[in-house]
Amino acid sequence: MKVRMIMRNFFPGSPVLLILLILTGLQLAPGAAQAQGKFPERPLRLVVPFAPGGVNDIIGRRWAQEMSRALGQNMIVENRAGASGAIGAMEVVRAKPDGYTLLIANTTTHVLNPLGNPKLGYDPLKDFTALGIITLVPTGVAVHPSLPVKNLKGLIAFAKKNPGQLSFGSAGTGSITQLTGELFKKLNGDLKIVHVPYKGAGPGLSDLVAGHIPMYTPTISPAPLEYHKAGRIRMLAICSDARLPAVPDVPTAPEAGMPELVVQAFNAIFLSPGVPRPVVDALAQANQKVLADAGVQEFLRKAGAEPVTTSTPERATQFIQKELKRWGPIVREVGTE
Repeated sequence: MKVRMIMRNFFPGSPVLLILLILTGLQLAPGAAQAQGKFPERPLRLVVPFAPGGVNDIIGRRWAQEMSRALGQNMIVENRAGASGAIGAMEVVRAKPDGYTLLIANTTTHVLNPLGNPKLGYDPLKDFTALGIITLVPTGVAVHPSLPVKNLKGLIAFAKKNPGQLSFGSAGTGSITQLTGELFKKLNGDLKIVHVPYKGAGPGLSDLVAGHIPMYTPTISPAPLEYHKAGRIRMLAICSDARLPAVPDVPTAPEAGMPELVVQAFNAIFLSPGVPRPVVDALAQANQKVLADAGVQEFLRKAGAEPVTTSTPERATQFIQKELKRWGPIVREVGTE
């Protein structure tokens, strides 16, 4: 300001001040342009913290494909399975907070793991930047066709008649699929059914189809639905309040006589902690554009998931807070051995 006053006093009407301002502007221009750089300027990475083939992987890959179009940059999908999703989640926690590394998380990574493992290594809220909830996905109860049961009542009767001889598979210890099986056992008088954890949904489902395990509690995705339609597995119930259009012949758990066996997982997108707000906003806008697409919604519903089109970073954070509060007592009561 003093320089400008001096210039006006000593050079009234002179172009010197104008030249000085132009030169100053040229010096500032590169920094200003860099601060307002377009995002994204290079490919992004979506970490799927589970094995290929599960609902988290299927939804994540389609979401990444659509986000690539919306952002004008390729989004690469990488599976980082293990520890019920904790390995992939930690990779995103440690990533540079520039918005180029994203995580498709779910109820397991951001609710059940934190509630069941005090030594997990990350906080589901403080150590992530929420982008949005993208789907809600129910779980189900399925058996191999060789098991002589046709419905949930038959499965309960078989388990009571053969204590300790029946086992159920899940996507991993502490997962929402394990919780479904444990809740099923507890609601029916602590049935003696052995839990068999797998490293992801795909391997467990494969063993069910092959007949290596008699029972499985999957999150609903195209794979178990198609296997059911083909007669290779038998879906006994969907753990939701409404039947799925993709398998209208399968009753809900309440219809099958178990009104308390309603379990819906969520899929959500998170970023590393500390990502700049303009970057979060750019990704959130692209996410809402993707979820508003009719083709994407149809794909998600056929996969057994209900798209969430109104989520924002703030609403996603509030949703996770409510889920932690809701599931806390249940996890403590049922346990995750």
